[in-house]
Amino acid sequence: MQVQCCIAGGGPAAMMLGLLLARAGVEVVVLEKHRDFLRDFRGDTIHPSTLEVIHELGLLDDFLARPHQKEHALSIQIGREVVQIADFANLPTRCKFIAFMPQWDFLDFLADHARPHHSFKLLMEAEVTDLLWEVDRVSGVVAQTRKGQLEIRADLVVGADGRHSLTRAKSRLEVTSLGAPMDVLWMRISRHSSDPDQTFGRVEAGRMLVMINRRDYWQCAFVIPKGSFDDIQGNGLEAFRADLVALAPYLQDRVSELTAWDDIKLLTVSVDRLRQWYRPGLLCIGDAAHAMSPIGGVGINLAIQDAVAAANILAAPLRAGTIAVDHLRAVQRRREWPTRATQSLQILVQNRVIRSVLNSAAPLAPPCPVQLAQRWPVLQRIPAHLVGVGFRPEHVRMPLMS
Repeated sequence: MQVQCCIAGGGPAAMMLGLLLARAGVEVVVLEKHRDFLRDFRGDTIHPSTLEVIHELGLLDDFLARPHQKEHALSIQIGREVVQIADFANLPTRCKFIAFMPQWDFLDFLADHARPHHSFKLLMEAEVTDLLWEVDRVSGVVAQTRKGQLEIRADLVVGADGRHSLTRAKSRLEVTSLGAPMDVLWMRISRHSSDPDQTFGRVEAGRMLVMINRRDYWQCAFVIPKGSFDDIQGNGLEAFRADLVALAPYLQDRVSELTAWDDIKLLTVSVDRLRQWYRPGLLCIGDAAHAMSPIGGVGINLAIQDAVAAANILAAPLRAGTIAVDHLRAVQRRREWPTRATQSLQILVQNRVIRSVLNSAAPLAPPCPVQLAQRWPVLQRIPAHLVGVGFRPEHVRMPLMS
């Protein structure tokens, strides 16, 4: 197969870039190694900055017609006190809320709108296993498909295959690890109508729990010290259930739904970034270029901003057959500062807040900045903007040509 752009991976960055390039008339193939998008405990937050991109594509009404939940503010319980830490009402965006939608539904949404473009192709069960080289330039990929091995030649290969990216490993791009003091345990527990309505965070000495309202169930993220999962398992499932109930007492009659450790999925948190995002013929974006902390749930949205910037910069030279290293360097220059700024903020929260909470044995009270935000609600606009819009949001610039 010969295409202008081959995208490794079928996550949000890959699907958004595929859609944007196809509508700009670029021949693009997206390779997803699984049979479908049905994988649980992936990032499900669609932030206002991403909803703005969907609006610019003329697809917002269709998106909002699909099942989702909205959060117009973020609250957290610290010790015994419930505080609101972010209010999205004043964001400079059309949608002033975070939308929660299962990632497989969001990927299906993007695929549904990409397929009508004649220059777009999505291959499922197509796993990239190697890169093709011409001297020192990446010239394509080798993929294993259900019909056998497939070689795809491309003017540009985009690695959007996640934090365990094969494309960045095969290209020997240098990774800088920034560290993380915690891991996360994901699980689902049924939700009753008498439970709180909104997505909620709960923090007590030594424990942190985030509960995302998914209508008929809670998607729960239990934060643990880095590398402590073996010790937690050693203490037994009953002790773990007791920790959950201590943070959310109304789960008392439901924690028995966690019948085995297989019901609990470990996310090993890493924060890293590539020093250089590209080689001749190859560009990495999203988690392949910069793995993010789950703090703020901004990873998907940062990846999508990468995709929009890449499409804006690369669509015309790809269509003309003039793609060069300077174009790839321009994508990194455009997106490196917001990546570094976001990661610096996440690391600050990790080291100053999360590490302190996980190591604490004393009762907790809201810290001074949170108390000030309760006294003067206008201050809640700052975290709302950092989470909902972020640093340097991107906008769709290329015209529709396909």
